[in-house]
Amino acid sequence: LGRSFLRVSSFLEVLACESVDIDLCVYSLHLKDLRSLDTALRQEKHMVFIQIFKMCLLDLLPKKKSDDELYQKILSKQEQDLEELEKALQVKLSSTETPGTSDSGYVTLADVEKKEREHSEQLLDDMEAFWKQMENIQHFLVDQFKCSSSKVRQLMTTLTETMIAAEGLLCTSQDLQALDALERAMGRAHMAKVIEFLRMQIQEETKCRLAAISRGLELLSVQGKLSGRQKEELLTQQHKAFWEEAESFSRVFVQRGKDLVKASLAHQAEGTATLMLAQEEERRGFLANSRLNSDPEEFLKAFHEVLERQRLMRSDLEEEEEVRTTEAMAALCQELYRGTMGTFQGCVDALFLQTLGARGLPRAECEALRQEVQEDAARRLGRSDRFRRRQWGLLQELLERDQQVWMEECALSTVLQDQLRHNSQRTLQGVLNRLGGLTEESTRGILQGHELLLGSALRRLALRGSAIATLAQMRLSGKKSLLQELREQQALEQGSSHCRDEHQWQLLQALETRVLEEAGRLEEETQQTRLQLQQQLLAEAQEAGQLLQQHLERAIGQALLGHARNAATKSRTKDRDDFKGTLVETVVESVYATSAGVGPLVQAYYQQVGRVMQDQEERKLQLLKTLQGHRMDSSKLRRKQELGDPGLEDHMTGGAQGASQAVHQRLLSQQRRLLAQFTEHQRLRLEAQRQKARVLDQLEAQLETQLQDAEQTFISELAALARVPLAENKPLSSKRGLPEKPLRTKKKKPLPRERGDPGLPSDGDPASGDHASGPLRYSRSPSLTSALPRHPLCLVSGWELASLRLSLWPIWLGGDTASRPCWHPARATHPALLLQGQHRPPPV
Repeated sequence: LGRSFLRVSSFLEVLACESVDIDLCVYSLHLKDLRSLDTALRQEKHMVFIQIFKMCLLDLLPKKKSDDELYQKILSKQEQDLEELEKALQVKLSSTETPGTSDSGYVTLADVEKKEREHSEQLLDDMEAFWKQMENIQHFLVDQFKCSSSKVRQLMTTLTETMIAAEGLLCTSQDLQALDALERAMGRAHMAKVIEFLRMQIQEETKCRLAAISRGLELLSVQGKLSGRQKEELLTQQHKAFWEEAESFSRVFVQRGKDLVKASLAHQAEGTATLMLAQEEERRGFLANSRLNSDPEEFLKAFHEVLERQRLMRSDLEEEEEVRTTEAMAALCQELYRGTMGTFQGCVDALFLQTLGARGLPRAECEALRQEVQEDAARRLGRSDRFRRRQWGLLQELLERDQQVWMEECALSTVLQDQLRHNSQRTLQGVLNRLGGLTEESTRGILQGHELLLGSALRRLALRGSAIATLAQMRLSGKKSLLQELREQQALEQGSSHCRDEHQWQLLQALETRVLEEAGRLEEETQQTRLQLQQQLLAEAQEAGQLLQQHLERAIGQALLGHARNAATKSRTKDRDDFKGTLVETVVESVYATSAGVGPLVQAYYQQVGRVMQDQEERKLQLLKTLQGHRMDSSKLRRKQELGDPGLEDHMTGGAQGASQAVHQRLLSQQRRLLAQFTEHQRLRLEAQRQKARVLDQLEAQLETQLQDAEQTFISELAALARVPLAENKPLSSKRGLPEKPLRTKKKKPLPRERGDPGLPSDGDPASGDHASGPLRYSRSPSLTSALPRHPLCLVSGWELASLRLSLWPIWLGGDTASRPCWHPARATHPALLLQGQHRPPPV
């Protein structure tokens, strides 16, 4: 991770630089291309979102025009939010720039990995912010502009469906363009290696020619025609002349190459600027000519095609400029090579025809020696060319292996995305199946929102997976370079000579052993590096999954809250329309309902309800015990089958013994078996809970029916006692709905204060203490009729009810705990249950 390499912003800089690590620079540029791709797709997503939102607003506000003030205010709010979101992201991304060693223009691999990790975190936060902005649209339209909730929900449904389609198009485009970027990176590595080979060719030429000259001078020295000192002087002069020419070749190549690259970059920038202006004008024209009342999906596809074509045009322009500059660099290298070869030939001619001739060597002999030296140099260059061809073949094999590794990484990324999508959708479907009660519209909205967020998160993880694979290759580039050098050295030793002694054979065998060892180390380190970086990717996937879960929980919670509110509203409406209110009013005004007559009815009602509750508890306990016994029996039977049927384990073990990794296969089979047992156990538990829920629902339905029957009996007897005709009313339904013809009664006038009543309690009555000073005044207490609309005591006449309440106070307040009444909202319609609980009723 501490390796440093040149910080480059374009591929053309790599061509013009000397002694550059091609692999690290090319992979660094590939990471830059991936970031640029993400930026382009994010901008397209924002533009599509604004255009689709415009279309949805026209459907929401059909009477408004596109230039209306309200329309523009809503739209400008979303555009402003997106601009602020993008500005905040750019500020955060600028703070993650790699510090490196900016003075020297180099950066370390650790800095690159840190930048990519922080970049991914910022993009994940930006993705979550965009989700929240989409969620706030509904509240914004309802709260700020008082739009109809149903229309806003329809707008959000259309917007979500279209954005799901947009995410699908963006995902497909991202996959294709990521492959194009990878292919471009491979092509860049190939072109950079070509230029490097051409530049190294002059050094090989210099070595071969100097070796041939040294051998020719050595022959003259052996023949005694040159002294050792003269030979060394001549050889030194040739070395100096040749290597100075080679250095001049490299210096001139670098200088002219930089000038060429500078001119090419200026030309590319100019062409890109012109193209960007033309494309911007094309986008504006397309948006101006497109109709906002057209089909959103058709507009989405057409707009995506325009943007996709524009991206391809920019990419092709950059790639064409790179290829053209590379070809120009290769032509420059060949031009300088030919000039250098002419200089080399002039040095050789001057040595053998002038220098040696001046030292008294015959011209014919000098000519023959020059010819022999040239033939020797040609043989050496021929061996060098064969080695370079073999070296180029090894490089091609390395590029093919790298391409294969990239394909494996792409396949693993696809599998990971499919697995995450499958698990997420399965979890959501299981949650929705267990919840129940949600409307079809709410369920569809939850599924659509989850699909949109899931597609966005998986697309982000796919791009991050490509970056992770690139970082893995950057980590391994040093090991691969070392192994490649050993293979080249092995190829050079194998092609050097066919007649080897024992020592040369030992060296060759040792080199082959070293190559195998380094290949094994590289494979092991590759697995470790990929595993380590894949763990980072899985951690980020888990973080994205947590964000999805939070949004999903919030969406389900809002749906359940809305469902509960609707149910409560319907229940209140139903209670307001209950026909028993009319019956209560009629019975209260009746003079026939006295405490002596109502008391036995109430007592009988309490006793009947008590028996019903006792029978209900007994049935409940008996059924639960039965279910528990069935579960225990099935569990024992399943354990016996698992212990007595080892066929699966034997089969897996026997099949694994024939493999090369028997122990590993047995462990995997045991792991699969345990996972299968755990899954089966969870399924059985879920099935048992479902069965228990069904039994409890049945018992609850039976209890509801029995309590309704008891209540109906009580109401019928009370109506008969009060002489209220119920012939035109149907019995209470199971849902306690309205009767077809509610009771119609006349509203009686209140009695005078001095008027007596035959039903007035005597002095011995417990209620008479409060009315000793005079007769009980008749009045319908609003608190009484509103606080206990369903209590049987409310069905008694107004002033008699007071004495009945006083006579029942010992039952409510006295006695042991078991006889005290209980108040439960669900049982408010069954007044007899007040004697079955542990708490007092609410005050009346």
